[in-house]
Amino acid sequence: MTAREGTVGAWSDPLTAAEIAEVVGVVRADPRCGAAPRFWGIALDEPRARAFATASGRPVRLVVMNPAARAAWEVSARTPGTTGPAVVTGWREIDSRRPGISSDEARAVAQACREDERLRAALARRGIDDPSLVWIDPESITGFEPERFAGRRLAWGTVWHREKEDDNGYARPVAGLVPVIDLEALAIVDLEDHGVQPVPPEPGHYRAGSWGPERAVARLDVVQPDGPGFQVDGYTVTWQNWSFRIGFTHREGLVLHDVRYRDGDVDRPIVKRAAVSEMYVPYLDGDPTAYRKNFFDWGEYGAGPLTASLALGCDCLGEIRYLDTAFLDGHGRARTIENAVCLHEEDHSVLWKHVNTRTGEADVQRSRRLVVSSFATVSNYDYGFYWHLYQDGAVELEIKLTGIMSVCGTGPDAAPRNGRVVAPHVQAPNHQHYFGLRLDMGVDGPRNRLYEVHAEVEPDPALNPYGNACRTVRTPIVSESAAARKVDPRRAVHWLVESTDRVNRFGDPTAYRVSVTDTATLYALPGSVVERKAPFVSRQLWATRSDPEERFIAGEYPNQGPLGEDGVHVWQRADRSLDPAELVLWPVVGVHHMPRPEEWPIMPVHRIGMRIEPDGFFDRNPALDLPAPVPAHCAADHCAPDDRCH
Repeated sequence: MTAREGTVGAWSDPLTAAEIAEVVGVVRADPRCGAAPRFWGIALDEPRARAFATASGRPVRLVVMNPAARAAWEVSARTPGTTGPAVVTGWREIDSRRPGISSDEARAVAQACREDERLRAALARRGIDDPSLVWIDPESITGFEPERFAGRRLAWGTVWHREKEDDNGYARPVAGLVPVIDLEALAIVDLEDHGVQPVPPEPGHYRAGSWGPERAVARLDVVQPDGPGFQVDGYTVTWQNWSFRIGFTHREGLVLHDVRYRDGDVDRPIVKRAAVSEMYVPYLDGDPTAYRKNFFDWGEYGAGPLTASLALGCDCLGEIRYLDTAFLDGHGRARTIENAVCLHEEDHSVLWKHVNTRTGEADVQRSRRLVVSSFATVSNYDYGFYWHLYQDGAVELEIKLTGIMSVCGTGPDAAPRNGRVVAPHVQAPNHQHYFGLRLDMGVDGPRNRLYEVHAEVEPDPALNPYGNACRTVRTPIVSESAAARKVDPRRAVHWLVESTDRVNRFGDPTAYRVSVTDTATLYALPGSVVERKAPFVSRQLWATRSDPEERFIAGEYPNQGPLGEDGVHVWQRADRSLDPAELVLWPVVGVHHMPRPEEWPIMPVHRIGMRIEPDGFFDRNPALDLPAPVPAHCAADHCAPDDRCH
C-alpha cells in the first residue's frame, strides 16, 4: 500500500516525490546553487510542520552545495499546498565541508579514483590490471583530516577487488592502499601505499549452492485466512488497541509518531516520536586501512537514502502491507523507495500461562505482536530496525545486524592482535555498533517526570531482621546536568517516565519503564579521535528538555566538524529543569563485536535492542481482554486429535 502521490494527509506523513521535486525546482532557480549543485537531503521541519496548516504547504529543510564555489546552504522552504506553489523562505550558509556524503557522490568518487593513474599503477603492482573490477568506498574522515588539506571537503577510500562482475568485492580487500579524496573536486589528493600484500585468493560467495548441496528444509507457511489484524489509512496504522503514524526522514529513516494505546474508551498517549537518531561504528584496530574507520552512518551518510526495498515473503511473512517513501538524491532528483516499510503480525510464543495443579486445568494465551520494520544497507553491513508493539502495552526496538563484515588484508603469516582471521589473508577487526535513539515521551500528557530506579538491600537492621529484604529506590532526575545515566545490571537499574496529569487506582502517577538491555563500553584511549568524536556513547540514557533545534544526538552536522562540539552532551550544559518537562530521552544501545569465523562470508543476524513497558500505566494486566485462543492444528501424524487450548 502506498501513499497517494502528490497528496498530503497528516502533517507527519513522509514527503512525497512530487513535493520534493517542486521544492528542489524552486531552489535550483537561485544562482547561488551554481551550474552543478549537489544535495544532501530534505526533511520536514517537524516542530513547525506540526503547527502549520498543510493546505499552505509543509515547512521543510534541505541542504544544497555548490562544489565549484566550495559553498553550502541549509534552505528553509514550504512544500506546495492547495493554496499555492512551493516557496523558499530562507537561506543559511553552512560550512561546505559539513554536509554528509550521498550515494551519488560515492559513485562519482569511485569512478574518479578508478581513472587516477597513480591508483592504477598501485593496483598493477598488486597484479590487478582491470580497474573496472575495483570498488572504492569513500569513508568519512572526521578527525583524521591531514593538516595540509585543511579547509577541503574530504574522504578517504577503502579499496576492494573482484575477480569477476558478480563477485563479492567485500571479500577481497586491497591491503595497504588508501586514497585521500577531495569530494568537491572528485580527485585523489594523496595516495598512501603501505606496501604490497597478497590479494586474498578465496571468493566470498554466499548465495544458495555456493558451498555444497542444499540441506532439506520443510515448508513453513504463515496463513491468516481472515486477513491482517491491522488497518492502514495513508500512513496511519491501527492494530487492536494501538494506533500510531509512520514518518520517514532523510537522516533517520523510519519514524513513529503519536503512539497511543486505547484503554476502554480513551486513547492514551505514550510516545510522541520514536526514531533511531544516530549510528556510530568505531573500528578498534591500528591497521593503516582500518584505524580511520569510525562512522556516523546517519549524520555522515543518512539512513533515508540507504533504506532498502523489502522483498515479499523474504523480509516479512504473513499478511504484509508495505509503504513506499521518497528521498532526495545527491543530484537533486526525487527518488521513490518501493516497499520501504513493512507492517505485519507475528506470533510471539506464550503471553501468559498457568496450570491449576489442583484441578489440572491449564490456561494459556498466545502473544502476538505488530512489527513495523525497515532495512538500511550501509556499504557492507545491513541493519534491520524492527519496532514491536505488544498486546500487553510494551514497545520494543529490535535491531538486527547482518551483511558482510568490513575486513582488512593481512600478510601470509600475520596473526592479528585486534581482530580475527576469517579467510586466507583476511582479518575482521574488532569493532562496535552504537545506536543513539530519540524518544519524545508523552505518557498520559505532554509533560512528564523522570526517575532512575534501582534495587538495594534494606540497610535498616530493624526492617531487615532476616537479611533478605530488598527495597526499590527511586531517584528523581530533576535537571539536565543529572540526566546522563549508566546501566548497572547488578542493581537492576532502569528508568521511569511518569505522567503529571493522571494517576492509577492506587493513587500513583501512571508511568512507563525504560530499559536498555544491550550496552557496550568504548575501548579507546581518552583523547583519541574515536573517544572525542562520539561522547554520547559513554552513557546509556540521556535526557533533555524538548527543543526544536536539538534534533540529533550527535548534533546537526557532525561530518568534518570539531570533535564533540555539538550533541546531547553539549545541550545538557544549559542544565534546564526536567521537573516536569516535555521530555526527550536519548537511549544508547550498543554491542561489542568480536568477529567469529562463522560470521563469514556473510553474518547471521545479531540482535540487540531496548524496551519500554507499562509500569503502573494500567490498573492490571491490559491483555485480559484477549479472546480465548483458538486451538491450532499440526500435521495429522504428529498431533493427537483432542489437543486443544483451555
